[in-house]
Amino acid sequence: MTNHYFENKLVKMHYYQFGNGPKAMLCFHGYGMHGKQFRQLEERFGANYTFYGFDLFFHKETKLLDESVANVKQGITKKELTQLFLDFCKSKSIDKFSILAYSMGSFYACTLAEEVAEKINEFIVAAPASLKPGRIITFFSKNTIGNKLLEHLALSNNGMTNLLATLKRVKVIDAKAHEILYREIATPELRFSFFACATYLRFLKLDIQKFTEELNQHNVKSIFIFGKRDHSYPAKIGDNIISKITNAQQLEIDENHDMINQNFAQTLATLLNDH
Repeated sequence: MTNHYFENKLVKMHYYQFGNGPKAMLCFHGYGMHGKQFRQLEERFGANYTFYGFDLFFHKETKLLDESVANVKQGITKKELTQLFLDFCKSKSIDKFSILAYSMGSFYACTLAEEVAEKINEFIVAAPASLKPGRIITFFSKNTIGNKLLEHLALSNNGMTNLLATLKRVKVIDAKAHEILYREIATPELRFSFFACATYLRFLKLDIQKFTEELNQHNVKSIFIFGKRDHSYPAKIGDNIISKITNAQQLEIDENHDMINQNFAQTLATLLNDH
């Protein structure tokens, strides 16, 4: 595995490169993770794919050239995001590529599917949050009042920690959920990242009609993987979308939301006919 940077007018993007296969795989991790999340796939798939695992916006070593609150609130459009990865592919002489995404990373993946499906060989998403983000994140990201509230809570010293404590006290969340969520907002840097992700990516809302039409028009092999015990993004969120995609497979595996592991790798190998 090697470390690299790619820079354009928006961002200095850090990524990991691993595997040495002839096919390119662009990898988009989940919230709070980093570009190494899919590294365990190298052993099984490294001879077939070269993986590019990006640290996504507001994660680890990737930095916007302007990370001011004002710029974050401007957001990034689907066209801008697509151009970033097209420019990256051009720099690596990549003409066509596959996509592998998990949870938050599915917003990046679905945007590319909408915009440049003709360049995608295989489209693979696990726990695809983009299919149904949920009312809370939608309120905080797209509702003007909700986003202003999130900004206030995230950029204050105690706003989000007090909110979590209240939600626990009135039993909206349990102790385990409180523990997990607290780890994501424990420091000022983490709180800013949460606000920034919700705000900057708000224009990446899935256009279901365009998404399905583009995948069908270019006959992109599409794989959707869900965890049977994933209460955040259960398989039912894909019922009205995946059925519209001609060359699509949907599978539930015996995992919770945290599913990028050896079981996932074995499942993916089967679906990609890697024997």
